[in-house]
Amino acid sequence: MKPKIAYKTINLIIALVWFINGLYCKILNQVPRHQEIVARILNTDYSRTITIMIGLLEICLAIWIIIGYKQKLNALLQMSIVLAMNIIEFILVPDLLLWGELNIIFAISFIILVYLNNFRFNKNNNLRQC
Repeated sequence: MKPKIAYKTINLIIALVWFINGLYCKILNQVPRHQEIVARILNTDYSRTITIMIGLLEICLAIWIIIGYKQKLNALLQMSIVLAMNIIEFILVPDLLLWGELNIIFAISFIILVYLNNFRFNKNNNLRQC
């Protein structure tokens, strides 16, 4: 596979992860565990509303990935969000995570994929990068 095609394919997969998590898991509430995590961490009666807002932001992030504007900034934001979210969940609600305490391994793998795709595989170094 050519590098540019590989980069775009991986980029699409990353965008789909954010889109599916935002729409299917959070907004449509097909994975109620996400709302349970929000409820327990924030200790609020508004966990459904907050979960929907998080889902909308994840969809916005997916669209941003597809558009390709300031890709490196986008990648840094993704990596920061995934790391912070997983550390908080690892500490506060490991019992609600899909793979329990091993969830952090999948999170780090996703972070590495985002990093490699945007800082190593992406050879498009134009002004839209940062």
